[in-house]
Amino acid sequence: MTAPAPLVFPTDPEGWLAFVTERPTAAVALVADIDARLASAGVEVDATARLALWNDADLALRQATSEVYLLSESHPDAAVREVAEEQVQRLEALSAGRLLDRALFAALSAVDSAEASAGLDRDERRLLTEAIRDFRRGGVDLDDAARERVRELTDRDTELSLEFSRNIRDGRREIRVAPDALVGLPQDFIDEHPPGEDGLVVLTTDYPDLMPIREYATDRATRTALVAAYNELAWPANDAVLAELLRVRAERAHLLGYGSWADYETETRMIGRGTRSGGAAIADFLGRLDEASGPAADAEYPLLLERLRHDDPEATEVTVADFFYLLSALRRERHDVDAQLVRSYFTFDRVLPGLLTTTGRLFDVTYVPVDVATWHPDVHSYDVVRGGETLGRIHLDLHPREGKYTHAACFGLAPGITGRVLPESSLLCNFARGFMTHDEVVTFFHEFGHLVHDILGGDQRIARFSGVATEWDFVEAPSQLLEEWAWDAEVLASFTAGPDGEPIPAELVEKMAVADGFGRALEVRRQLGHANVSYHLHVDLPDDLQAATEHWYTVTSPVAPLRALHPYAGFGHLTGYGACYYTYQWSLVIARDLLSAFDGDLLDAAVATRYRREILEPGGSRDAADLVEGFLGRPYGFDAYREWLAG
Repeated sequence: MTAPAPLVFPTDPEGWLAFVTERPTAAVALVADIDARLASAGVEVDATARLALWNDADLALRQATSEVYLLSESHPDAAVREVAEEQVQRLEALSAGRLLDRALFAALSAVDSAEASAGLDRDERRLLTEAIRDFRRGGVDLDDAARERVRELTDRDTELSLEFSRNIRDGRREIRVAPDALVGLPQDFIDEHPPGEDGLVVLTTDYPDLMPIREYATDRATRTALVAAYNELAWPANDAVLAELLRVRAERAHLLGYGSWADYETETRMIGRGTRSGGAAIADFLGRLDEASGPAADAEYPLLLERLRHDDPEATEVTVADFFYLLSALRRERHDVDAQLVRSYFTFDRVLPGLLTTTGRLFDVTYVPVDVATWHPDVHSYDVVRGGETLGRIHLDLHPREGKYTHAACFGLAPGITGRVLPESSLLCNFARGFMTHDEVVTFFHEFGHLVHDILGGDQRIARFSGVATEWDFVEAPSQLLEEWAWDAEVLASFTAGPDGEPIPAELVEKMAVADGFGRALEVRRQLGHANVSYHLHVDLPDDLQAATEHWYTVTSPVAPLRALHPYAGFGHLTGYGACYYTYQWSLVIARDLLSAFDGDLLDAAVATRYRREILEPGGSRDAADLVEGFLGRPYGFDAYREWLAG
């Protein structure tokens, strides 16, 4: 059998405009043909054949949507991004519209019986069950007027979500400060930020500026000014966008018979799988996190405030602009961990090959560089190979630029289908080109965890099960687990180098791990604040988004938000994660339990192989709880997370 060929990207502006226009158009035409065949299927078309047609249409839509979604967030040409956004909306509308098509529903419902589906295998039965569920969640059972309104609301959700993301992507802000405002910053950072003609230094809200400023700047006003600018990303533009998006989702959930958008979202997730009122389980889980982290956070906060008063005797509270600086200072002073010294061991040109070597060893793959056309010269592409067989292709777009996605995330490109489609996936990140903070290194490992999951889980027959296709509240667990390799002394020694070329000392890595325990409960409270905002904005539908957001951050953590700002306008996860930002801590509970299987030896080849086969390679072909139980030999529990939280 001939191996499937990877994607071929254009090399000129006209080619890119054609790529983001013609490929979606071809996918739409193919789906229309398949749907016509499905809708007119007679009794001679059995269950397997109907599901094969459904899978073919699903594959075409998923691949076309993934391609244009990635390019809408990454292509340097604004015209290409604009056309790509239009095509995302077109394809999403088609996907949602198919779930309102009664003829398609009838074609699948006709085989949704014990007798008709008797010959289906496990994957086909799972596909049928989930497709029927999707039709009902899409509104196919509603009357004509309600179905049309659901269609309008679904399309509007897509339009608003794209606008929300675009405003964040284009919302970069700058501040200007005097050179002495950079006191505490590493010398290489200062050298890269010379004063302009006005004698002032420009700092942007891009991560390579934001991260070092909030961790190293001893001048509180500088930290506060840049974090405040970051908290105003996409405001006021996204204020009205988010307000309408919340209303649209609430109305859609109500029409579909759910009490809230949180109830709608959780029906297909671990936390509420199979129920129509799982939103309350989010509140219960957040309450459990509150109880678990509260006492430790209350003990940590006075130490931060005391340290802040060392710099500013008049300080009355620690804010989010102080948080990372104070953690870094206390870890240096209490645990002898100097973040700038740690940073000096991590340069991008060593971290990238080190990450590839580490994960290659862990998952028994080799990353072979390929010289192919991509959307930007910064992109590095690799084939993922094992035993001479190409398993997939990855594309790494890792540095900031104007018009590009501003955070760090994995974007699928092609869902892997055995013998038909080579899985491809990409990272869009915003790392510094020189020295990297250890936090950036951890983030790189985290996002690469998604990437390798997408590729290794890409050997499937069914498109909807390919790659990172598990329940949404499990999807972060494999990436959070991979973060642990960025804390392993043996792993770090293999690719770090200090001023004299020596690897980072194991004793320093051990101190880093101990120091990381300090402030952990407060960091959980910070994440809990994001989760509360995500949940309550969707469930409470407040009239005043600013006041509600500030309230939830204030009551969740003793570390205060910056007042009268609008961080919700730049909270990009409110589109994709909706009411369910709790996902990060839910997945972390599982990730901590998965880690226990390695029993302290992260390079144990046998455990790594079992993990790859039991957790990553099945993709979404089994429930996440079953995947975890298959790997651990028992259901996952909360104990490992609680122990980690205690330090």
